[in-house]
Amino acid sequence: MNARRLLTVPVLAALLTGCGIRATQVPTDFGAAPSRVPCSLTQPDLTTQSSHGVPVQVFLLCGSSLVTVDRSVRVPDGTADARRRVIVAQALLDQLAQSPSAGEKDAGYATYVRGGTTVGGPRPKDPEDALRLSTAPGRLTPYALAQIVCTFSDSAAAEGDGSVILGGPGREPLRRYECTDDVRSQPGTAKPPSSEVTAN
Repeated sequence: MNARRLLTVPVLAALLTGCGIRATQVPTDFGAAPSRVPCSLTQPDLTTQSSHGVPVQVFLLCGSSLVTVDRSVRVPDGTADARRRVIVAQALLDQLAQSPSAGEKDAGYATYVRGGTTVGGPRPKDPEDALRLSTAPGRLTPYALAQIVCTFSDSAAAEGDGSVILGGPGREPLRRYECTDDVRSQPGTAKPPSSEVTAN
């Protein structure tokens, strides 16, 4: 019985060799594994977060889409709702205008909102929840407008339905903007839907 087993081993080895199957394993090199998945932060970036303030999210560009990152803003206690809306909106603009951290840059994050952009509250005949930017929305780049609209719409700067009323420093009519799935996925081509708002 043992002799039969011993004879079987070389026969099987010969058959495997004839079929082109090698018994030894050959290492295969597919290249180095990527060090970081694009648009994915491996851990919270402490340089962009504060232990004090209200947690918020802002939209940055990564690849061809808008993605959220965590931030925080400070609002004085007891601030009236109308003033609170403007304070939050300005803080969000400041966060958007900041250059992404080193970790965020490595992951592919970017912003198109220019520094120095400011926001104010409504004029006498504007709706009470209107916000006026120092640059008219129509003069912003598509990416910057999408970032601002989506960031505002997901914050205390927006109305209850998530829309946001924006205007500029001039006499251009106010418009109500919305952040949609298309805007978040294609901010360069899909403009935030908007409709003109009639002044009081």
